[in-house]
Amino acid sequence: METYDALIATIALTMGVSWASGINLYAALLVLGIGGATGNIALPAELQVLQDPLVIMAAGAMYFAEFFIDKTPGVDSGWDTIHTFIRIPAGAMLAVGAVGDVTPALEVAAGIMGGGLAASSHFTKAGTRAIINTSPEPFSNWAASFSEDILVIAGLWAALNHPIIFLVIMAVFILLVIWLLPKIIRAIKAIINKVKQFFNSEKELPVFPDAVHTGILSDKKAIDKSQDP
Repeated sequence: METYDALIATIALTMGVSWASGINLYAALLVLGIGGATGNIALPAELQVLQDPLVIMAAGAMYFAEFFIDKTPGVDSGWDTIHTFIRIPAGAMLAVGAVGDVTPALEVAAGIMGGGLAASSHFTKAGTRAIINTSPEPFSNWAASFSEDILVIAGLWAALNHPIIFLVIMAVFILLVIWLLPKIIRAIKAIINKVKQFFNSEKELPVFPDAVHTGILSDKKAIDKSQDP
């Protein structure tokens, strides 16, 4: 029974840290680091580096910056684009650390699954934010950002304290992503096409050849008449 509970706890932690890193990596690092340093979370040996004060301070500084950037319309999408190359690898690395000291094959499998789950949560967040940014007001960005922060903290708490419930919720999340991502991609494509049409319409100036030629001929006749003796 203890082995079963330990296995479920490990799977929940592995999925939890990778999923959370795709939404807000620095909040996830802070939760794990502070929780481990205060003794409220028993981190695997491979993740205990997160409770080092230097790591906590670095994660805190980045979270402080992201807290404001993530609530600025337009800037948040640029931030998400850059973090495509940070959150997903970090999610894979955290997943590998969460499984502990296992065989290389299991570590690779955990990295693949962790990276995939981090990518799913990241692209869902980034795509949703891109759609929200079509609205000129900033309040929807603020609401989305605060909700994501709370979601990361609550999700990690559930993964650590109620792993079975967390795994059920995570299964629902995966099904939701499968249904939602194609719709988000289509919506983003529609937004990009509208932006392209807008700029193309600005570049295309109306040309009326007959009117131009008529105007030139009229001006030429006027000049010729003024030069007649």
